Amino acid sequence: MKQILLAITFLIVTSCSKNDYETIDYVTKNEQEITDYIATNNLTATRSNSGLYYVITEEGTGAQPTATSTVTVAYKGSFINGQLFDKSTDAGISFSLQRVIRGWTEGITYFKEGGKGLLLIPSHLAYGSYNYNGIPGGSVLIFEIHLISIN
Repeated sequence: MKQILLAITFLIVTSCSKNDYETIDYVTKNEQEITDYIATNNLTATRSNSGLYYVITEEGTGAQPTATSTVTVAYKGSFINGQLFDKSTDAGISFSLQRVIRGWTEGITYFKEGGKGLLLIPSHLAYGSYNYNGIPGGSVLIFEIHLISIN
């Protein structure tokens, strides 16, 4: 009986492919996707220490929010392939930067009130390797943003 259990265990272990246990390095994958996107779209982006990229297209003239601010932002969210997954109205929506993905909490602080631009957010600053509300795990998220106000 012991030999049969050992044989079954051996078969189970050896029948599992290596891919069943491999994980994708989304940090490296996303970095390449973002830098390719920047090059393809001829953007001048700044990379933060966290791996977030941002592009300021209109400087804005107001104050800059902090990571604990409540802001009103108009935005469009898309995947790296351009497919839109979310969009606010032109009037924007208000929210606390403490209640959003890390990429937003950090990224919005680089803008001044009235400013516009892009946030290129790697998955480790968004939803990680998990699917969330129609967003596939490992996805780079690109947001066109307009920081309307700090509330």
